[in-house]
Amino acid sequence: MENRDVFEIHAEFCKVIANSKRLMIIALLEKGEMSVGEMAEEMGVSISNVSQHLRVLRAQNIVQVRKEGQTVYYRLTDPKLPKLCREIRNLLVKVMQVKTRVVDEKARKAGEG
Repeated sequence: MENRDVFEIHAEFCKVIANSKRLMIIALLEKGEMSVGEMAEEMGVSISNVSQHLRVLRAQNIVQVRKEGQTVYYRLTDPKLPKLCREIRNLLVKVMQVKTRVVDEKARKAGEG
């Protein structure tokens, strides 16, 4: 069994990324570093909203910053993160497909009876 602290850290990490806007930021940053303004425009939300989420991601070392003049650019600390998020989404799609089949099968059987 792994050290319990690892599971605590894992759970905390999952809490941080368990937000649709933060997941969108992670997906955007897969393409490369971006400014807050660029992300806000892509996401269709305010700069202050994106900044809030970036503060949370930065506090957990999920993103890093680079300043160029007045502009702050963000990038992922680990470029593997978007792939892991995609894998989780793929798993969720499969789970939902199985649930749908089970519900459909139950409805079909109920209609026969």
